[in-house]
Amino acid sequence: MCGRISLLRSEQSYNQEQASITVADKLASYLESFKNCLKIDSAVKDEAIREISTHLEDASQELKEGGLNEEEALTLATDKFGSAQLIAQEICEVHNQGSWQDAFFTALPHFLVAMLFASYYWQNTICLLLVLIATTCAVIYGWRHNQPLWLFPWLGYYLLPVMVTGILLIYLPQGWTWLAALVYIPLVLFIVAYIVRQTTNRDWLYVLLMLIPILVVFMWLTSSSTGGQFLPSSAQLQANTLWLTLSFFTLAIATIAFVRVKQRWQKAVALLIPASLILLAVTFVNRESIGLGAGSILILSLLILVMPAWIQLKPELR
Repeated sequence: MCGRISLLRSEQSYNQEQASITVADKLASYLESFKNCLKIDSAVKDEAIREISTHLEDASQELKEGGLNEEEALTLATDKFGSAQLIAQEICEVHNQGSWQDAFFTALPHFLVAMLFASYYWQNTICLLLVLIATTCAVIYGWRHNQPLWLFPWLGYYLLPVMVTGILLIYLPQGWTWLAALVYIPLVLFIVAYIVRQTTNRDWLYVLLMLIPILVVFMWLTSSSTGGQFLPSSAQLQANTLWLTLSFFTLAIATIAFVRVKQRWQKAVALLIPASLILLAVTFVNRESIGLGAGSILILSLLILVMPAWIQLKPELR
């Protein structure tokens, strides 16, 4: 008799354990579906998942106290809460739209560069140093304070002098080029790759936001330079001042649209279409001097941004 009682108890314990596993699997499946549909900043995503999990556990506990078993309670709690896909979509629409203040600070570096060209202060060394110092301070502050959305365009401009310096080292007198090839350029590539990886972990759209200004600057540098030099002359920049001002002003407006729209595909389009228009403007302005090599580099640069964006957005557009 004692053996039979022990067997019944062990069977009950096993059934309870299996039920717990089933309930845990159901909750994990719901949260996984919610996570896959939630296309927002990873820091916000983790917090949202924790909140949803806590809410479902609390709701299930209340239903169990009302007489339901664990599996029935969780099923009813998830049904009342709603579809994981619909809940994720609602949260995305709330979190993906930034405030006007966010939009202003995110677009501010583009406005500053546009003002530099419009006022011709880009020729003033002191003004350039002040903008560089302001950019460095903004990047350091933003990186140390949870990397807010507005940081990433500033980060793009911060990386520009570093990258341009590495390219200019190639033009050192023969015998010194190895210094760039073996030391500086690999170091720069490592730093850029690290920053891109950290940014991608947050949201690949932030990578787009960061790289767009770099792309635009390299468009103008590549197309305006002559005589085998990477940097255009002062006269060439002065001749293109209006177009340069319009390019960065367009970037600023596009960035404001990026922050304010809700859908992710709209955010990508808000940046990629202006970048494509700027490419057309660059090609038009320098149509007489631009060569096949420079044209190929411009198109390749744009494709480097467009292709990852298309791969990421394709599932969302279906």
